[in-house]
Amino acid sequence: MQLGDPSLHFWLTRSVGRVMGVNFTKEMANQRLTAEDYADLVTECQGCPLVRSCQGWLSSQLQVTRCAPPGCRNSSVLERLARPH
Repeated sequence: MQLGDPSLHFWLTRSVGRVMGVNFTKEMANQRLTAEDYADLVTECQGCPLVRSCQGWLSSQLQVTRCAPPGCRNSSVLERLARPH
């Protein structure tokens, strides 16, 4: 499997998290996410063929949502982190 640009997918992962109300820094500080888990999210995103779809989804979001973009490989983790705790 060929992986996409690490920088692009880092920012896509962060952006999707932000739209979902997830602050990765706080999640790591609260031990709900490890640095390795975070790196795994970015790596998983790198293998996703839905980059343009994800970018379109991000540009259409006008408010915080608790649902990941359709087809997101990281949806289960992101949606878990987006739930109030």
